[in-house]
Amino acid sequence: MLLELFGTFFIIGCISFGGGYAMIPVIQHEVLAHGWMTDAQFADTVAVAGMAPGPIATNSAIYIGYQTAGWPGSIISTVGMILPSVIVIVLVSIVFYKWYDHKWVKAVFYGLRPVIAGLILYAAIRLAMVHPSFNSLSINALIACLLILAAIVAIVRYNMHPLFVIILSALVNIAIYV
Repeated sequence: MLLELFGTFFIIGCISFGGGYAMIPVIQHEVLAHGWMTDAQFADTVAVAGMAPGPIATNSAIYIGYQTAGWPGSIISTVGMILPSVIVIVLVSIVFYKWYDHKWVKAVFYGLRPVIAGLILYAAIRLAMVHPSFNSLSINALIACLLILAAIVAIVRYNMHPLFVIILSALVNIAIYV
């Protein structure tokens, strides 16, 4: 089991680009394929991992490893997840230092942006679809969608600090649901 956890998260760490949120669909696919969690359990895992300090993908690996094989699973999953990044960072920093002004390197990084944005959007939609309030058109789903749009407008249009938007969102939710 520990070798399977290490191998799975090592491969995820090797093939995923764009940060933790872009890795969520890959992690979800592997977790469901191995039968380690259900869709609903994975959605809860992502929610908890997102609230904890640190990268969401690593926090997810820690939690999934712990749920699957206890503390050893947690440690092995974490090492498997971060080891590829450490190796790649060392190798890329050696090459990137020499070639960072080359037009091909810039083109690759420019081309990855829409792919990463698409993966993040896919993860958000996929996680929302398994949440009970989004299973049917309800007032709660409508309120959640309006809050998402309001947060995006506040940050993009009015250049509000994300921390302020989070606090304001929490206060609005308290006012609505309490």
